[in-house]
This record gives sequence, C-alpha cells and structure tokens, in this order.
Amino acid sequence: MSAQVEQSLEVIVLAAGKGTRMYSDLPKVLHELAGEPLLAHVLRCVKQLSPRAVHVVYGHGAEAVRSRFQSEKVNWILQSEQQGTGHAVKTALPSLHPDSKALIVYGDVPLADPVELSALTEAADAGRPALLTAKLDNPNGYGRVVRMENGSVRRIVEQKDAGSAELRITEVNTGFVAAKVSDLARWLERVDNCNAQKEYYLTDLIAVAANEGCAIADKQVLDAASVQGVNSKTDLALLERYYQRKRAGTYLQQGVTIIDPGRLDVRGEVAFGCDCVVDVNVVLQGPLQIGDGVYIEANSIIRRSTIGDHVHIKPHCVIEGAAIGPKAIIGPFARIRPGTKTADDVHIGNFVEVKNSALGSGTKVNHLSYVGDSTVGSGVNIGAGVITCNYDGKYKHQTQIGDNVFVGSDSQLIAPVKLGDGAIVGAGSTITHDVPADTLALGRAKQKLVKSRRRPQKKDSD
Repeated sequence: MSAQVEQSLEVIVLAAGKGTRMYSDLPKVLHELAGEPLLAHVLRCVKQLSPRAVHVVYGHGAEAVRSRFQSEKVNWILQSEQQGTGHAVKTALPSLHPDSKALIVYGDVPLADPVELSALTEAADAGRPALLTAKLDNPNGYGRVVRMENGSVRRIVEQKDAGSAELRITEVNTGFVAAKVSDLARWLERVDNCNAQKEYYLTDLIAVAANEGCAIADKQVLDAASVQGVNSKTDLALLERYYQRKRAGTYLQQGVTIIDPGRLDVRGEVAFGCDCVVDVNVVLQGPLQIGDGVYIEANSIIRRSTIGDHVHIKPHCVIEGAAIGPKAIIGPFARIRPGTKTADDVHIGNFVEVKNSALGSGTKVNHLSYVGDSTVGSGVNIGAGVITCNYDGKYKHQTQIGDNVFVGSDSQLIAPVKLGDGAIVGAGSTITHDVPADTLALGRAKQKLVKSRRRPQKKDSD
C-alpha cells in the first residue's frame, strides 16, 4: 500500500485570498475568464494530471466559493485566517498522505499548462523540491529567483524584500512548487514571517531546503503568460485577450476562417466543422457544435446550441439553447430562445423571436413575428407580425400548425389552438378555435365605411 501511495499525486489549490486590488465583493477566484470562474480553469487543468486528491484551501467568500463548486469532487480546507501562502499549505498538509507527492497551484492562475505541471511534478523527488520559474521582460511585482554561481537555485526573494541587485533579476517565481508531502511539512516548520508583509511565504521553503543541502529542481515555462496570476481587473482583461487570441489561433489552424481573430470571444467548449466563416464581434459560448460550411455574420451571439451544416446566421442574431437544422437562414436581428428546434431549410427572418418551438422543413417566418410553445409543420409560411399568444397570465399553452399552412400577416393565434394541414388564416385575423385542414379562417371585424367623415380640426386657441 505504501509503495502505491508513494507514486501518487495530490494537488493543493490555494484559493483563500480576498483580492483587494479587484475592488469587488466577489471572491477573486469567482471572477470569470472566458465565461468561467478562474478556479474552474484551475480545477480542469489539475484534473488532467489524474491526482489522487485535489485539496482546495479557501477562505474569503467561503460560502460563495463552495456553493459555486458544490458538485466538484475536491477536499475543501478552510483557512480561517490568511497568514500567507506558507500558512495556507501548512493548513492543508494534515489532509495529505505523507508519502504522496504534492503539487501546489493557485486558484487565480487560470491558464497553466498541464504538460508543464506534469513535468514539474516528475522533477520533484524525496528531499528535492521542484520549482517552476519564468523569464519576464518586466518582472515588477514578482519574487526573484536567486541562483548560486554554479547556476543552482539558492532562494527566492519577494520584491518588497529585495535589494537593488536582486530587483534587476528577470527570472521570477511562478509560485508553482512540487515536493514530497513529508518534506514540505518539515521545511515549512522552519519558515518564519520575518519579512515586510509579516506573512509565512511558501517560497521561503526553497532557501530552507537549499540550506539542508537539497538540490532544487527547476523548470522554466515556455510561455510566461500561461502562469500569469490575476490580481486586478487589468490583469483579468489582459489574460482574457491572451486566451481569446490563443483559441482563435487554434481554430485558424483547424481551417476556420476568422475575419478578425482579435474580435472573437469563445467561452467553453466550441467545435467547428469544415469551411466555417466567422465575422467580427461574434460571441460563442459552449457547449456548442457548429457544422460544416456555417457562416456566422457580425455581432451575433450563440450559446449552448447545435448549428447544422451550411447554416447562414446573418448579423445581430442571438441563439441560445437551440438546435438549428441544415441550410437554415437565421436573421438578421433574430432571437432564437431555448427549446427551439428547426428542420432543414428553415428561414427565420428579421426581428423574429422563436421560443420552445419545433419548425418543420422549409418553413418560413420572415418578418416581425413571435412563435412560442408551438409545433409548426413543413412548408408553412407565417406572415409579418403574427403572434402565437401562448401565455394566459398563469399558464403556457401550445399552438399546433400542420403542414403547408399559410398564416396571413398581423394575425394572432390564441393558444391552445390547432391549424390543420393546408389551412389558411386571412391577414389580420384573431383565431380562437381550431381550423380544420384545407380551410380558410377569417377572424377580423367587418370593415365599415362612413361617408363625409371630416377629420378633427384644431381650434385657433390650440
């Protein structure tokens, strides 16, 4: 059993900080990057390492953090008083097996590379911690990595405690450390808070280990932005653009045509088919499956949907929770709400709203209409200004429209109501009863003509 545990990995996620520079009541790890909390990105990353356990040290906004991640299989460890990163790790260590290997990561560093973290973990052995470093053109704000003449790591000095020579060092500590749990416990017992912040720094254990004669394994990240932490809204905005450029670059390599990669936002899992085109200022939020030959025009938002092959989404459309069939044309200025399903070759035009409805093959709803809680057959034409009146103030009701039905402009279908195959509704009608197949329904007031009717005249005093 001990041999099995010795090879196991446990991850400690430090997520207790308040994030005062965020100037927000929201706990820092709950601020979102690409539509997901920072901590969600971190947990997804470390799960790729197949750890034996993930321990999250939390503190500020404890209830909100746990509530947001209540379905996650992690061990929650409360750090009731924040006394630095070293103290946070000491708080977690009793929950770890002493023969395990621990990887320490941060809940506000969302874009770390799991491949690099795996290599860091492998570099740590008994009596030998492993440290992840980065070279920065501007290392301001970071702890500097101080090396001995032979190049080995001697210690890490935080910026507030650094001298002028140390401040010129451009190699910085990322904060990611891997070591055997029993070693961590021993080293942290010798870490004090004699520093400018009066905190117990996790980074001080490097000097403690070096003083024991331990060799410090170090790995340098290839892309320093991947280990950038979020301490302010500016940091968050910069990381958002970094992430989005990286995602756009991946899609470009897959053959997606992106008119301007700097004006695409992708949140969550989004998959494209072949020969897709995405215009500017498009927001895509997954899970989202986009078929072959899809053209998404400017300023459209698509969330949690399936888009069939060769669909054309015109500008300024919002599609959410829908399944759009092949060869459909949507928009411009259309809103497709959750529960909508369309068959092939459906046209939904400008200023049309569809909600929780199924539209059959070849059906057209082209202008200024609302279709809600409806089942619409194939080959139907719904004219401009048509409304399915599905809500009576308390309950929602269904409208059923058969195949090849024609609904004239400015008509209201008062649900529950059924229009049979081939039925025709005259323009301007209010339909309150079922219409049989192949029947014309007229439900409008009789037109009156009043001769010699004079228009009202303004008085001189008006």
